[in-house]
Amino acid sequence: MSRSSEKTSSERRPAGRVAGRRARLAGVWRGIAVVSLALTPRAALAHAGGRMVILTLPTGQYILGAAAAVALTGVLGILGPSLPWPSPRLLLERRRAVPRYLPSWLSALTLFALIAAGFLGDRDPLTNPLSLTIWTFVWIVLPLVCLVLGDLGRAICPWSGPVVALRRAIGLAGGIGLSRLGAWPAVAGYLLIAWFELVSLAPSDPAVLARAVLGYWLVIFILAILEGETWLAHGEAVRGYLGFIGRVAPLWTETTTARVRHMLGPPGAQILAMPPLPPSGAAFVALMLAAVSFDGLALTFRWLALLGINPLEFPGRSAVILPNTLGLLAAWVVTFASILGAIWCGRRFTGARGAFGGDAGAWFLSFLPIAAGYHAAHHLVALLTDGQYLVASLDDPLGRGWNLLGLPENWVSFGFLTDRADVTLVWITQVALILLAHILAVILALRLASHRPIAHAPMVALMVLYTVFGLWLLSSPTAA
Repeated sequence: MSRSSEKTSSERRPAGRVAGRRARLAGVWRGIAVVSLALTPRAALAHAGGRMVILTLPTGQYILGAAAAVALTGVLGILGPSLPWPSPRLLLERRRAVPRYLPSWLSALTLFALIAAGFLGDRDPLTNPLSLTIWTFVWIVLPLVCLVLGDLGRAICPWSGPVVALRRAIGLAGGIGLSRLGAWPAVAGYLLIAWFELVSLAPSDPAVLARAVLGYWLVIFILAILEGETWLAHGEAVRGYLGFIGRVAPLWTETTTARVRHMLGPPGAQILAMPPLPPSGAAFVALMLAAVSFDGLALTFRWLALLGINPLEFPGRSAVILPNTLGLLAAWVVTFASILGAIWCGRRFTGARGAFGGDAGAWFLSFLPIAAGYHAAHHLVALLTDGQYLVASLDDPLGRGWNLLGLPENWVSFGFLTDRADVTLVWITQVALILLAHILAVILALRLASHRPIAHAPMVALMVLYTVFGLWLLSSPTAA
């Protein structure tokens, strides 16, 4: 998560030194960065040291190799028969162990406790549990869990229980027609969240975040009261995001009023069972891709140079609010248009005559693994760094000097970001995540579309370009 630009150099300075003479160049770059940060009261990146080491790796070879692997997968799929695809199978079926809405109530109570901590606790976002829970757990860890175990948003949604209870208490039935809007309310909500995180001045400030979270909860609560609890699944942004990510998971649960079925299948098996997305759903998927891409782009030297800003003297968020707002919107438009353009080209090659919307809705489903893979790869370093602060915040949630977990002083350490072997492992993991996500996307696209094989060629080419772009973002130098 790119909130690290708000952190001080003393908080973010990696602990440790580059081992061995082979990393001498990385040490020189890191030394320059540290001196610059020490002389200027600006924020530093949590992964600055890691980026300096990555710059010394043969990243171009990794990028070309990943692109070639995605292209080869597409070519084999176009020229040959589809790969065999195992059917999902039932692992376990059991009775529901807890009341249906109990997790929702617990989630709502936890959220309000965190909001209170945001107002009353330490104003340091690295120690306040609200900032760390929202931006590290909810926005990074929870989607990663959903990527393995399926959609958990249904169970822990902090609105479902209160909404159902209040509607029953006042005898309210039916809705006001919000469901006719499809996922457009979720699109608007996700765009607002992405802008707040990536563009606004202080998204991690506990007091600012507490007001934003409370306001967002109240707006969604009122809308769900008026429309009904089922509207949340496609009308609320976080539920929609976790639901889409969870569709990639190899494990998932199917629940009824009294039973729970635990399922196992190949990654993406749930996607193949989905109907084509409506325009609002396709727009949401495009926004998922665009937001994480712009998150990686916004602090790169290339983007700042385009804005006329010296990346070594980054003036702060206040100087780039307007261009970054326009950049986020442009990233969404370009992503949406590029996918639609590839679909149009594929149909043009084959002379397809069916409805464009149905084809597009099916094609967009194949981009869900890419969105999930980008999320995992892009946030991997933040998980390893900010995740430590999240654990440390549980040791003293209100900043009162408590030591609930018995953690030692200075428990948080970023030494691995200056070790060449560790950073290389992180980089290889990021490459693997993006590569596997794109290969899965190509396989799903070949199975989802109903056209002749040549129709897939433009889409495969687009996915190869996305592979190169995603890895370039991860390897590009960023401002401190």
